[in-house]
Amino acid sequence: MKDIKLFSSVSFQEKLLFTKHLSVMVKAGITLTEAFDSLVDQTKSNEFKNVLLSVLDDLKNGQALAKSLEKHNRVFDQLYVNLIKIGEESGTLEESLEFLSKQLGKDYNLRQKIQGALLYPGLIFSATFIMGGFISFFILPQLVDFFTAFNVELPITTKVLLFFANLMKNYGILIFAGIGILGFLGYLAIQLPKIKYVWQKFLLNFPLFGQMLSYGLLARFSRNLGIILKSGISITTALNVTANSLDNLVFKEAINISEEAIKKGKPLGEIIKKLPIFPSLVGKMIAVGEKTGKLDESLLYLADFYEEEQSTQSN
Repeated sequence: MKDIKLFSSVSFQEKLLFTKHLSVMVKAGITLTEAFDSLVDQTKSNEFKNVLLSVLDDLKNGQALAKSLEKHNRVFDQLYVNLIKIGEESGTLEESLEFLSKQLGKDYNLRQKIQGALLYPGLIFSATFIMGGFISFFILPQLVDFFTAFNVELPITTKVLLFFANLMKNYGILIFAGIGILGFLGYLAIQLPKIKYVWQKFLLNFPLFGQMLSYGLLARFSRNLGIILKSGISITTALNVTANSLDNLVFKEAINISEEAIKKGKPLGEIIKKLPIFPSLVGKMIAVGEKTGKLDESLLYLADFYEEEQSTQSN
């Protein structure tokens, strides 16, 4: 299965607006071909417009919407495609689109809250970096000549300062260039699966921000799994789709472990209780849901609960 491009430049907001508009149109009784024809004209992004044109051609040729969206998996993830497929097969496409619209809206709000929480620390770090660079390039080099003029024994702290000042005077540009290169290499490194896993695990354990991020992921895990189970999909398939709908490798690993354990006949609640990434409440609520036959409702309750907790953390 191939996408039109190796990397998608379609923004999250574009996909959210597309889903909302498509949901409204389908609810109003507009056919899919007519809806896509209209949405193509409204789309500003050339890449997304090409995707929609491709889907529109498939729809005109009698192909199912989910099958066509699946070809563009850099834009529409597995959860998105599966919910559309369920909606088409069960005759509830309108409800599936409405759910996707609401879920994408919640994900967008979560991203905005995380960005807002990082704004102040980011400004502080940027101001500190700029001020540090100014002092290092323009103030410290002058101190070298100033103190060298005095033929006196200087205290150790002043000697350390002069050493650093002399270093910046002679190699300042190389040092800052090196920091920039290391930063870029670090960014490339965390794209590698093993390093990305360690980095994401570190972020989840980071004070305050880590808890807010964890609550958001717990909400997405619970809601995605709950809605898929409610659609009548098997627990193993639902876990597989849910794992692929999350970007966090730590949560993906935990969900994949759960899927393998369920295949061996173990109940999900007992598995979740043993995985440290999940709070005890998640394991208990899932166990209750399994015993009462209302696992989907328990998961949707957990989703609402952690969305509220995440919202409280960000305020």
